[in-house]
Amino acid sequence: MISKEAISVFDMFKIGVGPSSSHTLGPWRAAERFVQELQSVQPLTEVQRVRTDLFGSLAKTGKGHGTDIAVILGLSGYDPVTFDTTTLTATIDQITQGKIMTLGGSHHIPFHVNDDLLFHKSQNLPFHPNAVTFTAHYKNGDEFAATYYSIGGGFVVKEDESGSSGTPVVLKFQVNTADELLENCMTSRKSIWELVLDNERSWRSEAETRKGCLRIWHTMADCIWRGIHSEGLLPGGLHVKRRAPEMNRRLLQGKTYNNFEEWTSLLRASSGDFNSILNWVSCFALAVNEENASFGRVVTAPTNGAAGVVPAVMMYYHLFAGGRTDDDLVRFMLTASEIGSLFKKGSTISAAMGGCQAEIGVSSAMAAAALTEASGGTPSQAMQAAEIAMEHHLGLTCDPIGGLVQIPCIERNTMGAIKAITASQLALHGDPDFAKVTLDAVIRTMWQTALDMNSKYKETSDGGLATHVPISLPEC
Repeated sequence: MISKEAISVFDMFKIGVGPSSSHTLGPWRAAERFVQELQSVQPLTEVQRVRTDLFGSLAKTGKGHGTDIAVILGLSGYDPVTFDTTTLTATIDQITQGKIMTLGGSHHIPFHVNDDLLFHKSQNLPFHPNAVTFTAHYKNGDEFAATYYSIGGGFVVKEDESGSSGTPVVLKFQVNTADELLENCMTSRKSIWELVLDNERSWRSEAETRKGCLRIWHTMADCIWRGIHSEGLLPGGLHVKRRAPEMNRRLLQGKTYNNFEEWTSLLRASSGDFNSILNWVSCFALAVNEENASFGRVVTAPTNGAAGVVPAVMMYYHLFAGGRTDDDLVRFMLTASEIGSLFKKGSTISAAMGGCQAEIGVSSAMAAAALTEASGGTPSQAMQAAEIAMEHHLGLTCDPIGGLVQIPCIERNTMGAIKAITASQLALHGDPDFAKVTLDAVIRTMWQTALDMNSKYKETSDGGLATHVPISLPEC
């Protein structure tokens, strides 16, 4: 399975709201798209009611992943990039308790959550496990319905469309496999990030790409900052305590700061021993995914469930491994995005299709390759690092307890970040010419593993830890 699509760095890295790119961001975008299509059929003022039907994985773990919340906000005209996440609970309560939705932000319609938002847990649609159908009922008796599939990483396709959701442009360098990427790098004598930057010019100027990458980085850094300062329990009923704030305090050993710049200066000046750096990388990853679990603003990298790996490794690079400048961080992101796109084209980045190997595994491979090239490695070494990282995530299941992106998801991000750094070190001190496994081989293996994996290990909470840890939640 190799799809040929043009994927931008901003397709792989999207700003949104947690806890899941496939179950939250994707359905949110699908709802927005449905409203846009409605407006092209008849005026919104003619709509009397909108019903949402969720199928497959979106139904089974939709409550825990906030799919219902995402759909309501998307239909109501809110955008995940700009929505004030601090008002989320109040906004949802106002709509569900008031039983009125403002469709597209402009037209009031009745909304009864138990009748208008339905979870079909035993029914799957054929194209993808993450399916949602919206049906608008007009005042004159007409109906307009559309089905969308959230295919991972916030990507959405409509039924009967191509599975490709990338922007239809012709790129300077056509890359669909790792072999093609390496060949293009060798013939052009460019690094991976340089090749990607050339391709990004098909969409926008270099200055715009750089500005967009830095916006992504600042969103990641802000997420870490919020995560290390937000105390309490995560929502959802598992009563999981946030650990990043206490870990941050303990590692600083009483040192104080007033802002992000002072905090990062303290970290740079702190002990650079192995244990200290290892702890900080784990702290960064915990901070991001605790924010993600709390419906905070995060960046898909390439998904929300794996949102902590790339930021944690980027922060490690920024503070401890020489990545001081904005240009360093932009190059890191460009390389990471290209590796992620190879997995999307040749396998999947959807846990509902491939288990957690498609999320933590891919994010670890992305971070490993980016760190390797940023540390002076060749494109061959970068791809070897990506292969090593994924090789040791093959078969990783997605079995969220209670359908929440908390256990084991949050800790898995720390594991993915550490594996990425280890994979990078192995590649930098190795010779890719002697590697027995190629990146293309591991991508093919991952896809075959996904096909062979039992569906109960694919984000359904029907197997694994989700069924072996006793909990008492009203909804999975």
